[in-house]
Amino acid sequence: MNLEVNGFNIYNIVLVTFVASFLLVYIVKKIAIKINAMDIPNERKVHKVPIPRLGGLAIFLAFLLGYILYGTVSTQMLSVLIGGFIIILTGIVDDISPMRARVKFLCQIIASLIVVLYGQLYFSNITILGLNIVFPKAISMFLSVVFIVAIINAINLIDGLDGLASGVSSIYFLTIAILGFVLNRFGGLDVVLALIMLGSTLGFLFHNFPPAKIFMGDTGSMFLGFMIAVIALLGYKVATITSIIIPIIILFVPIFDTLLAILRRVLKNESIGKPDKEHLHHQLLKMTSSPTKTVLIIYFINILFSAISILYVLGDNKVAIILYMVVMVFFLFLLLKTNILFELKSKDKRKKDE
Repeated sequence: MNLEVNGFNIYNIVLVTFVASFLLVYIVKKIAIKINAMDIPNERKVHKVPIPRLGGLAIFLAFLLGYILYGTVSTQMLSVLIGGFIIILTGIVDDISPMRARVKFLCQIIASLIVVLYGQLYFSNITILGLNIVFPKAISMFLSVVFIVAIINAINLIDGLDGLASGVSSIYFLTIAILGFVLNRFGGLDVVLALIMLGSTLGFLFHNFPPAKIFMGDTGSMFLGFMIAVIALLGYKVATITSIIIPIIILFVPIFDTLLAILRRVLKNESIGKPDKEHLHHQLLKMTSSPTKTVLIIYFINILFSAISILYVLGDNKVAIILYMVVMVFFLFLLLKTNILFELKSKDKRKKDE
C-alpha cells in the first residue's frame, strides 16, 4: 500500500504539522496574555486559575503551513480557506471580548454558505442504512449548511474540559485517514486535510491535555468543528465516507450531548445558546472527580464508535449495526450512572407544574 499523498509520506505530513502547532502554541500563549485573551474562572468553569485561550490560532496556522506544503489549489479549497478565515476571525474576536451568540451564529452561517455555494460542497444525496435519498439541489445545499453549523456548535459545546474537544477531533481526523488507507483513497482532498488537521490538533493537544496550559477558545473549537464538517462533505463526494451515518457515528458523543443540551434549555425556557454546567462531561466529572479520567472515558467511547464506522465502510454492515447497538447500550448504561437524565425529567416536571 502506497503511504504517500501528493508525493509526500503521510508520516511527514503529520509530523511537520504536529511540530509546527506544538511550537506555535508558545507564541500564541504569549500573544493571548499580552492582549488579555484569558479564560477567567467562575462557577461554571472547572479550572481554578486564569488560563490563556486563543490556542486555536496555533492549530489554524499549522493547518495553513500544512496546506501550503502538501495541499493543492482548487475552488473547493479556496472556499474552505475563506470560510475558515471567517471562523477564525470570529473566534479571535470572541476570545478577546465575548460577542452575542446570534452574531457568532450569523458568522458561522456565512462561512458555511461560502463553502456550499462557492465551493459547491454539499450532500447531493444521503445514504442511510442502504436507503438512498436524493434531494433537490436547493434542499441539499440547505441541509449541508445546517450540517456544518451543527457540527461547529457540537464541537464548541464539548469544549468544557482540558483536552476534550481537541482529543475527540483528533480521533475523527485519524478515523478519516484510516478510511482513506483501507479504501486506497490517499489522494483525496478529504484525506489530505484530515492528515494536516491531525498533526495540527495533536500538536496543540500536547499543551491542552489535563492539566491544560492553554485553551483553544472559540477560535479553536469552531475551526475544528468547521473542518470536521468540511472533511465529511469532501469525503462524501469522493466516497471515502459512504454514508451520512459514518460522521454521525464517529461524532456520536458531541452530537448526542448537543441534542441533550438543546432539550435541557428548551425545557427550562432558556436560550439554546446559554451555557450551563450540565453537559455529559460535567456529569462524568462528578462521578470520577478527575478531569483526566473523564476525558479518557469519552475518548474510549469515541474510539469504539470510530472503529464501528470503519467496520461499516469495510462492508460488514450487519455486524457494525449489532456492535453499534452494543456500544449504545453501554453508553446508555453510563448515562444512567449520571444525573443527566434525571435533570431532564426534573426540568420537564417543573415545566408541567408551572
